[in-house]
Amino acid sequence: MHAQDVLVEAYGRIKDEVHAAVVGLSPDELNARPGGTANSITWLIWHLTRVQDDHVADAFGFKQVYLSGGWADRFALPLSEDDTGYGHDARQVGEVRVDSGDLLTGYYDAVHEQTLRALGGLRAEDLDRVVDENWTPAVTLGARLVSVLSDDLQHVGQAAYARGLSAAD
Repeated sequence: MHAQDVLVEAYGRIKDEVHAAVVGLSPDELNARPGGTANSITWLIWHLTRVQDDHVADAFGFKQVYLSGGWADRFALPLSEDDTGYGHDARQVGEVRVDSGDLLTGYYDAVHEQTLRALGGLRAEDLDRVVDENWTPAVTLGARLVSVLSDDLQHVGQAAYARGLSAAD
């Protein structure tokens, strides 16, 4: 298996988990905040998708799907269009709400397709290309793609946990 194949497989698993965390839930279940203040399933899925969209688009020189695909307008959140959710406080988390899980999975699927297009032409030597010099050491494409995977897996796992909590109620 080549590096490209491993990455495609890994990102495909995130897509499966995003759908498993969201499908069949009501808006109340999606927007519920465990303990009253924790991150909702909506926020977790929106955030992980925004980060993937932002980071992959930047690394490959694409436009973010959130903007180019009209998703910012569909979500109509009271946040800046370039907001990814990074550093959100409890009030901002509460502002990320949806009326349907289809909005979350639709946006994720569109980002996933762009990610697959980006990975489609990937060569092993591309993984060493520096994509962000704002860190020490500078961030390579390989490190960025793994970082996004890690972040996505953590957040989708939290969404699955929150879903389990709502089922227990």
